[in-house]
Amino acid sequence: MTSYLRRLLRAGAAYQLADAVSKVVALALLPIYTHHLTPADYGTAELMLTTIILVSIILRLGLGEALVRFHFLDTDPERRRKLARTATGSLFIATTLAAIAISLLADPISHALLDTDQPGVIRAAALGLWAFTNLELAYALLRVEENARAFATASLINVALTVLLTIYLVVIRDEGAVGLLLGNYVASAVVVIGLWWTQRDAFGFRPGGIDRAQLGPMLRFGLPTVPAEVSVFALFFIDRFWLFRFEDAAEAGLYSISVKLAGIVVFTVRAFQYAWPPLAYSIEDDAEASRVYARITTYYVLFTGVVVAGLVLLGRWLVRVFAAPEYFQAHEALPWVSLGWALYGLFLVLVAMAGRAQVTVRNAPAALVGLIVNVALLALLVPPLGIAGAGIALAGAYVVMLVVMWALIRNLFPVAFEWGRLARFTLVAGGIAVAGELLLPTSGAVGFITRALALAAIPPVLYAARFFRPGELLAARKLVLRARASVAG
Repeated sequence: MTSYLRRLLRAGAAYQLADAVSKVVALALLPIYTHHLTPADYGTAELMLTTIILVSIILRLGLGEALVRFHFLDTDPERRRKLARTATGSLFIATTLAAIAISLLADPISHALLDTDQPGVIRAAALGLWAFTNLELAYALLRVEENARAFATASLINVALTVLLTIYLVVIRDEGAVGLLLGNYVASAVVVIGLWWTQRDAFGFRPGGIDRAQLGPMLRFGLPTVPAEVSVFALFFIDRFWLFRFEDAAEAGLYSISVKLAGIVVFTVRAFQYAWPPLAYSIEDDAEASRVYARITTYYVLFTGVVVAGLVLLGRWLVRVFAAPEYFQAHEALPWVSLGWALYGLFLVLVAMAGRAQVTVRNAPAALVGLIVNVALLALLVPPLGIAGAGIALAGAYVVMLVVMWALIRNLFPVAFEWGRLARFTLVAGGIAVAGELLLPTSGAVGFITRALALAAIPPVLYAARFFRPGELLAARKLVLRARASVAG
């Protein structure tokens, strides 16, 4: 079990190295950005960023998911390369046509989505859609080939270019939302073109690059995952869109700041999302895979749960440090947004269970139910609670979605989750976080110290409640020592 955990952590760290750097840099620059962007500008840019990801999921046609799954079903190097060329060539055609169409229709799209005349924002988003979608598939190829060094290099170059361009366009040129979008996606376009060149044998832009015999099975596997993935990500899109259209752009901006400050949870989920499928699908023995799925789920809940508890207790101070004063209200949504992202990681475990059984059509009903619940909760909770209501709607929708998904797929690939340990952790960490939020001061040094002590109490209380199994703490200590030795070396 330790070897699987070490492999997951190593892969997640490699694939998220650049994201970790970008999160640190983004937090450092957030006070600067929030002094040069109004909450309305920030809300507009973040709405477009989430829209790009949502549309990208549709344009990818499930090819990324199919590439990851089919790569591990065939060990022949040449057929794997044909698989990669088929996926990348097909996606290049789809994204290029989509970007051209969006640019030509920028005016009506701007009025429909933003309810304002901002065609420049839409054209910047068209570039973003093209660059982001192709880059995601290029990254997927590097992941399945376990080419972590190339992945990290490309990602770090992307981060560096993004930071430089964004500072220039937002701070120096004062380009507002357009500057924030272009800063992100001009860099991505440069990186994806660079990857196409350096990995050109795997990219199908030449005649015969797309193998129709492979494309058909890939689409049959991948397309059923699209409605589910769209519905899942729509939960992260609809909250900002709802606030933007039914409240105002500033409310959407405040909510987006809460998402940005939930960065460590988002980072963990993204690392898990990148590293988990290759590991989950590579375990050949079903009984062993079942044990690994259960234990990894417990460890994931342990880590993300402690982080969410920390954001519940200390979120106000985090907002004060990293955002301009007019953004302070963002702390109201921060605990709920971080909880929603943590629950998304659990959904990925269930998706891997369905993918292992090659029955992906059941993902969509669960995701659709979650989306319906989210919209209903937004309508019910946002008017009285504002951005906190949007965060609660997100978390509530994920709870419902997990329950439905579990009911639909539990017999496809049985996993004996450690329900007792999961319940014990939820009671301890959740109880301490809720009690601290309700009973402890919300400002000043006394408030910070008492809440930090409450957070620090979670591990020893878990130990006293016998959450940890014999040998786990020793194994964790060995992992930490090995990681330190690796870094020092």
